[in-house]
Amino acid sequence: MDNRRLLLLLVFSFSLVMLWDAWQKFNQPKALASAAPASTVQAPAPQPSASLHAPIPVVPETAVGDAMDKAATVTVKTDLFIAHISRQGGDIVRLDLHQYKDSTDKNRDFSLFEAKHQYVAQSGLIGDGLPNHKTVFSAVAGNRELAPDARTVELRLEAPASGGVKVAKVFTFTRGSYLVKVSHEIENGSDKEVAAHAYFQLQRDTKAPDGESSMVSTYTGPAVYTDQEKYQKVDFADIEKGKAKFAVKADNGWVAMVQHYFVAAWLPAPGLPREFYMRRLEGGSGPAVAAGVIIPAPVAAPGSKIAFSVPIFAGPQIQVALEQLAKPESEGGVGAQGLPLVVDYGWLTIVAAPIFWCLEAIHRVVGNWGWAIVLLTIGIKLLFFPLSAASYKSMAKMRTVTPRLMALKERYGDDRQKLNQEMMALYKREKINPLGGCLPIAVQIPVFIALYWALLGAVEIRDAPWILWITDLSAQDPYYVLPVIMVVTMLIQTKLNPTPPDPIQAKVMMMMPFIFGAMFFFFPAGLVLYWVVNNILSIAQQWQITRMIEGGAKAANDSKA
Repeated sequence: MDNRRLLLLLVFSFSLVMLWDAWQKFNQPKALASAAPASTVQAPAPQPSASLHAPIPVVPETAVGDAMDKAATVTVKTDLFIAHISRQGGDIVRLDLHQYKDSTDKNRDFSLFEAKHQYVAQSGLIGDGLPNHKTVFSAVAGNRELAPDARTVELRLEAPASGGVKVAKVFTFTRGSYLVKVSHEIENGSDKEVAAHAYFQLQRDTKAPDGESSMVSTYTGPAVYTDQEKYQKVDFADIEKGKAKFAVKADNGWVAMVQHYFVAAWLPAPGLPREFYMRRLEGGSGPAVAAGVIIPAPVAAPGSKIAFSVPIFAGPQIQVALEQLAKPESEGGVGAQGLPLVVDYGWLTIVAAPIFWCLEAIHRVVGNWGWAIVLLTIGIKLLFFPLSAASYKSMAKMRTVTPRLMALKERYGDDRQKLNQEMMALYKREKINPLGGCLPIAVQIPVFIALYWALLGAVEIRDAPWILWITDLSAQDPYYVLPVIMVVTMLIQTKLNPTPPDPIQAKVMMMMPFIFGAMFFFFPAGLVLYWVVNNILSIAQQWQITRMIEGGAKAANDSKA
């Protein structure tokens, strides 16, 4: 395979990766716009297996939309978000994040939980007469807003007493944190001990989040992590068909609902036995699923009072925050090992993670994510400078012998074997490696793809401005200036490359800038910025090397003459 064919193969392979991602995303069902909250299915309380507890009769399903009419919501304001908690079940039914704007309407805050997507965080107890997420609680009077000088604010909900047993659910919000502590208190006033289980679940419809680019494919759905099975993403389709496979029982791990840039995850303490479950829900405005975890509650002896808690993280996928939560409690975390894996870097995580670490380090110095991308691109270009130089030298030498290659093709056009022999002989005389222009590029392609995923998954870049008209690096260029510049730079690069002897190959190479340009018109501006800077640097390097090689060849020919 000659140099040009290998180059075409590499270019087409990378194009297929991009197009496949775009095709998958394009064919996902799009979320329907809704002016009013949609009716949301509310799953029955889950049941632990016999190994954890004897089965309890399932409560019939009802709709959250009906429940909202019967039970008002309580609003709690912190420095980072406004939480809307329904008195029915103590469900978190809406979470407005102050520091992030909505994907489609930049005049309002982004909502992580919302009725439109049937997205809620639920919890409850499993046991005879104990409250679950269908029970209507009463809200205890108290402060509903984090005071300027306070570190925490609490919301206390109390369930109706049953058989002498009183249960309260307490939400504790902390300044500067997206971690909410959800506690259950059981006061046993009966003459029998109370041995219960608690469940914590997330339910959501199967539609993609609003406002995502049709050309960018990201994962939306449940995920489970355990030390034994590691990080497992579970497709909505597998849950609906009853074919979902994931770790069911463990004494560690967490369950989450993941979407682009954001995540909600229940994080039980390590060491507790737990059982994970996922199932399809019926009713509501469309298909929905529930993903959750069941843990045993401490036994409450007659006349005693017990309390236990499981925190929920609901917010942006900020790497620093996720890494902190993954640390043990002694180091200020909650022991949620593997939580940083919700930031999906694809199959090149081992390369993408260090790249983002470098990007974040640069941002801490320059304070602007756009300039951080520019400087990172320059750094990567310098790292691969020797490889790029070898590639450009090979292509420059190929340019000098192109007229002779064309002559050979005209002379031996009907004898393919003889043509290949003469071409290899020419390469040998001129000391040209036919693969020299492609192998260095092949080495760099994994790094380029990893950087693509690193930029795509970084919530830090969401709503981050660069300069002038680029006000959001995670959104497409509103005036398509960067994509147009990218097409122009790719055309210049094509002109600097040796012209393929095959007319078909030559036409394909001229078409590639426009094919890539059509794709990048819909890509986030941060990704296009990287490619533009990389192309400009490549043009400068290639032009200088080509000028030197062709100048040397001309001088050698003049001396022979």
